[in-house]
Amino acid sequence: MKIALGADHGGFHLKENLKAYISSLGHVVEDLGCSCDDAVDYPDYALPVCEKVVSGDADRGILICGTGIGMTIAANKIPGIRCALVHDMFSAKATREHNDSNVLAMGERVIGPGIALEIVRIWLETEFSHAARHEQRIHKVASLEDKFTLHP
Repeated sequence: MKIALGADHGGFHLKENLKAYISSLGHVVEDLGCSCDDAVDYPDYALPVCEKVVSGDADRGILICGTGIGMTIAANKIPGIRCALVHDMFSAKATREHNDSNVLAMGERVIGPGIALEIVRIWLETEFSHAARHEQRIHKVASLEDKFTLHP
């Protein structure tokens, strides 16, 4: 898979750790920044990652900031994105199986690199279940995007 990866300054170090790890799992990584731990704005990095996922230029995306909250909020404003904030292995598996999440968000200041690597591995390896009840719920979520999209 091709994975788009982005972080703000609060997630820069974890992003750097994840790049080599994701590659070692056999995936292609596209690093969309940031490139240092100088203060930057998380929406500026959430957007290009999500654009890659929505366009199909990346199979999935991973976003990291200090808590993961800001990235999650920004990502979920983009139609077609199902971003899950995950800080444990159970949720990593569940969000793929049940929600077909296409973007993973984590907080560098919340979890250590060991747990983050395991979360990423599980999230990348877990497939969507395609159970009818889960597909129905995902379609309902997508319909919310249509309902609240403003048209000029």
